[in-house]
Parts: sequence; structure tokens; C-alpha cells
Amino acid sequence: MGGKNQQPERGAGLELWGGLECTVNRVSDQYFSQMERNGHIDRPGDIERFASLGIRAVRYPVLWECTAPDGIESADWSWSDERLPRLRELGVEPIAGLVHHGSGPRHTSLVSPCFAEKLAEYAGAVAQRYPWLTYYTPVNEPLTTARFSGLSGVWYPHGRSEALFVRALLNQCRGTVLAMRAIRAVNPDAKLVQTDDLSRTYGTPEMAHLVDFFNERRWLAWDLLCGMVGPEHALYGFLLDAGASAEELQWLQENPCPPDIVGVNYYITSERWLDHRVENFPASHVHEYKGVRHADMETARVLANPTPGIEPLLGEVWERYRLPVAITETHIDAHREDQLRWLRETWQAAQSQRSKGADIRAVTVWALLGSFDWNCLVTACHGYYEPGPFDVRGAEPRATAVAALMRELASGRAAHHPVLRGSGWWHRPGRFLCKPVAAPAVTTSLTERQQARGAMPPLLVAGAGGALARAFSARCQTRNLPCVLAGRDTMDVTDPAAVDRMIREHKPWAIVNAAGARPPLPGLVDAAEEEAAHQALIVGASVLAAAAVRHGIPYLMFSSAAVLGGAAGMRDESAEPAPDDAFGRAQAEAEARVLRANPRALIVRSGHFFGADGDVGLLGHALAALREGHSVALPSDLMLAPAYLPDLVDACLDLAVDGEEGVWHLYNDSGVSASAFVARAASLLGLATMNVDVEEDSTPVLSTRRGKLLPSLDYALDRFTAAMRARAADVERREAPRVGRG
Repeated sequence: MGGKNQQPERGAGLELWGGLECTVNRVSDQYFSQMERNGHIDRPGDIERFASLGIRAVRYPVLWECTAPDGIESADWSWSDERLPRLRELGVEPIAGLVHHGSGPRHTSLVSPCFAEKLAEYAGAVAQRYPWLTYYTPVNEPLTTARFSGLSGVWYPHGRSEALFVRALLNQCRGTVLAMRAIRAVNPDAKLVQTDDLSRTYGTPEMAHLVDFFNERRWLAWDLLCGMVGPEHALYGFLLDAGASAEELQWLQENPCPPDIVGVNYYITSERWLDHRVENFPASHVHEYKGVRHADMETARVLANPTPGIEPLLGEVWERYRLPVAITETHIDAHREDQLRWLRETWQAAQSQRSKGADIRAVTVWALLGSFDWNCLVTACHGYYEPGPFDVRGAEPRATAVAALMRELASGRAAHHPVLRGSGWWHRPGRFLCKPVAAPAVTTSLTERQQARGAMPPLLVAGAGGALARAFSARCQTRNLPCVLAGRDTMDVTDPAAVDRMIREHKPWAIVNAAGARPPLPGLVDAAEEEAAHQALIVGASVLAAAAVRHGIPYLMFSSAAVLGGAAGMRDESAEPAPDDAFGRAQAEAEARVLRANPRALIVRSGHFFGADGDVGLLGHALAALREGHSVALPSDLMLAPAYLPDLVDACLDLAVDGEEGVWHLYNDSGVSASAFVARAASLLGLATMNVDVEEDSTPVLSTRRGKLLPSLDYALDRFTAAMRARAADVERREAPRVGRG
């Protein structure tokens, strides 16, 4: 940050910061700790990982609830004692967060009269313990936290009134003022980095009053800290009506604590569209506020033309406060290529505003270790995980492509990943959740720079005739990743010259071998055909692997659980191949040849994969038989590790974008009997049920030490059956006779 314990200089260049998701929020009497779930609480080695990203500062927790839950007298500083000095030694400046979406220890809360004084007492103790700490965020996002805790009832104390919202907001702002006063009594040079959501609301003319109110309300925390809320303020009357006293507002005006850096947090949900035509929107997005019933949706999901994004909003912050600004959280819950596109777009927006004279200091990549269950606002533990620069689902955190992009940005190198040439989903036609709304006043954010990136190279997928290749084509289309499917008629994978011609023609950024990924169903091919297919599988896999090495591009090959069919003990990625049938032996030989030719190849093993797009595998045949009233007999000892094709392909694409290599095991369930699997799917589709025990004990077919990347089988089957019903309905519509006038 421009030198240890010094505020960064305006001309020092845009800095890259990082942020650790450390929320400890309270829901009723239950606390949800992100650091317990991401493992950082017991993994001090993450500090070196963070430093390797090239970040100059990190938003880092010294949380009140964790350090002194029962008061300062019994505070335990050992956790921070071990980590804060290590950050400093590695040249990473900590920005100490004291309350992060929490409500303090149990003896207080956001609406407690003692909150501000107790927080200040703790802040002073932190400063005494670490007098060299310079940057502080006593309370993260006070306005947002007040909304969730006092207005929408999501977090403790679960208020649903403007009175509790205002009380929580004022307590946090007063607590921030007193906390910084206590800190500066120890370190007069201490700096306040005050964060909040950089929101912006748009809407139909009929919603103008509510739009204006929300656009004024978004500034309240910063305005209060800057001493800007007096009788002339647009929301002064609102605050008084909601229970604030003129005396406490005057106190904040007379005791200003303006941020040294205004920290703005920006997400795809930060910009909202309000619409009075509620009948045009999903019921989940219809709300009522101040007696006004309206639809409220992210602008990206409803506006025909995307908003300009974060760049002009940064300009608004700069013009309003004329204080240094940092983007203190930037993150999107999306597939890997769109995470990269979001980060680069944010970085470019900050650079653009700097070039226009705004004092933008840094961009903070949020959730260095990812985050859990923010899709339900951390009100439950469903296991929903959003990776960040590191993915923590394996034995050790694994660097993703986001980490590689951070290192490029930090060092001033050009971002080089091919997927960056594509536009993010928030710019693409398929982003809408309802009929798009035309908003002439909102202009597109696709700049000339974005339009001039040039065509994105495709993914080359061999095995065009199979369900796996079709799934790649469908998911690539959804994710804006160009894809070329190559079948036997366009590329014989056993012919090196044919493969080279295809690579020279299409110049792919990666090759996927989706051919021969699962065995033929018994009885459909004779022994000679099966042997020929196995030989083609081996030769084709090694020819493609060698071609990928020659052309310097990543290679992904599919294998299966059959490679470990006879293995004893844990069947994770480190297990020695032990095939027990001809197909498994062919795949094991293909794996060995591929790794000899291309040691950096990515080999994905799955069990039985299934999909809703005309899948002809085991599940597809069984369901077709049940649909026609036939019985289905499956071997009682046949165990599967099912993988739903959209889940499997999405995980593989993320791994390919990350540049991963080696063997990975991907599945929705590590082991379930074939009969139980078919019975569960049949039951969900309302077909004749099979007489099996669906709760029977399962024997793992595959296990993993690298991380379970696919969601649960129950969740996969829910989406599979929904897709099957939608497909059947679509076929019925197409085949229905047309009624005309003659």
C-alpha cells in the first residue's frame, strides 16, 4: 500500500488487494462462520498463498466475536498473534476487520445501547496489542448489515422495521467513530477504510419516488461518518421519523470520522431495476416497500441493454466525497471464465476512472478462499460453494485461473487467457429471467476495447457422435465458449495428420477427447467390434495427447471408474490402476500412454454419466423400458458413481480454464447401486417403481482427495428429471397438430 504503515500515494499506480471472506453472522442463536467452513481458521499456511498472488494489502479479520466473546479481560489473541506479523513480514498490509456482518458477541447486538462503546473498547485493545497496524475497518458494510439485520429480518436481531434498520445503522456508525478514536489514541496515523455496497437503482417512471429514495439511502453510512447529515440532508426527515434523535444526528455531524479510503463493494446484484408491472416478473422478485408493490431484480437479468457497470459509479463516489476510493470487494458467482471476465472488467473500469482524474487506489479480489452459502445469505449450511482464487474443496487449497490473472494484474503483465476474449454472461442475450425491459436511459457497457478483442479461439472436442460431446456443445454455448465438435467424418483421431490439420484450421485453445468415454451396453456389439473400439480408444487418446504437446495447448481426456474396477481400499486419484474387464484395461492403457506423451494432460475419471438430451446409456435405456411398461432387471452387485452431464462438463471446463493436470475423479455420488439409482430417477418421473431398497449401504466406486466438485446426486436428479419433463413437453408441443383458418 505504498510503503509499510503509509497511506498509498495517488501516483503509485492501481494496486491489487485481496479479501478473506470471514463473515460470522448470527441467525437466531446460531452463528455461521465462513472461516470454519473454508478452513483458514486452522490453516496458517494460507498466508504464504495469499502473498504469492502479488497483493499489496489484504482485508483480514481480527473479529470481536472470535477474539473476545466474553469480554476484553478474557481475550485470546493467539490466532491473530500468529498471522498478522506473518502478513507484515511478507509485505502484505493487513486491513483489520473487527466486525464483519456480525452483531458482536452475545452480550451485545447491533441495536444494543452498549454496542458502540463496547466495540470501541475492543478496538482500543486491538490497537494496544498491534500498535503497528495502520488500516482498519471497524464495521464492514454498516448500511448493508443494517438492512439485512434490521429491515429484511435475515440476520440477528431479525428486525423488520425502518426503526430497527436506522437504530442498527446509527449504532454501527457511532461505533466506528468511537473505535477509530480509541485506535488513534494509540496510533495517530491509523486509517479508516470504510466499506459498503456500491449500489444503484433504476426503474420505471412510476417507481421514481422509490428509486430516488433507494439512491439516496445507499450513501447514508458514508454520509453519516463524513458529518454530512444535517437538517438539509435529503433523508434527515426519514431518519427522524424512524426513531433517530436530532441530538444523535448532531453528534455524528459534530464528530465526523470521514474514511481515509472509501471502500466500495460491487456485485452483479448491486444494481437493481424496480418495476410497477409485477405481473411480468417471477413471484420471487415481487416485494412491497412503503406500501408500494413492485418487482425488484438485478439489472443484468431484466434490462435489454446492460447498465454501464461499475465505472460511472466509481465516478459518483469520487465526485460526492473527493476522498480516495478503493474497490474493496469484487466477485461474481459464475463459471471460471466469467469470474475472470468480471475481474478484468472491474480492473479496467478502475483504470479508466483513474485516467479521468478520480483517485482510485485499489481493486480487491474478494473471497480469496471462496465463500459458502451466500446464495441463501448465509442463513443455512447447504454446502453451496463459490470458489475464488483458491478452491478449498480438496485436501489443500488449489489455485484457480483467478489466481493466475491476479498475478498478471499485480505484475503489470497482459492478461493472456483465451477465454477473456469472450463477454461475460451479464452482457449476453441468454441472461434474462423475464421478458427484457427496454430502458433507453441505460446504455451498454460494451466498450470499443471489449468489442476489439477479436474472435475467441474454440474448444476442439473429439467424439462428436456421443452424449458427452453433445453436452460439451450445449454447455459451451451457454457459457459463451466457442466449440468445434469433430467426428470421424472430419477428424480421425487415430490419424496424426488429420488431427494436425484440424488444429491448424481451428487454432483451438484446448482439446477435449470425449470419444470412448463409456463402455457399450452389453449385447449391442460383438467381440471383434468391441476389441477394435478399445484399440481405437487407446490410439486416439495418445495421438491427441501428442498433438496437444506439439501445438502447446491443454489436453483433457475422459476415463472411467473401470480403471479401478479391481482395486482394493480407497479408490482415489492416487490408487494404482486395477482394471477387471477389457474396457477398463483399454482405458488404463490409454491413460498410461497419454501421460507418457503428455505429462501435463488432464485425465477425468467418472462413473456412469447421464443426461436428459437423448441419453442412451444405462439410465436412459432403463427409463425407456419402464416408460413402455417393461420390467427392468439390473445386477444386484452393479455399483455406479453417477455424474450428471451438465455438472460433469461444467466442472471439466472450469478445470481446463484453470490449466489443471493429472487425474481427477468427478461424480455426484461416490457409489450407489444401479437398481437404486434407476429407482430414484423413475420415482421422480412418476414411472413404475422398482422393488429395491433405495437406502441401502453403498460401496464407493470412486473417491477423491483433490476435491468433490460436483453437487449431490439428489440435486442432480432433481434437475435431470425437470429437464426430462421440459424435453417431453417440448416434443409434445412440436408434434401437436396445427389449427389454422383453411
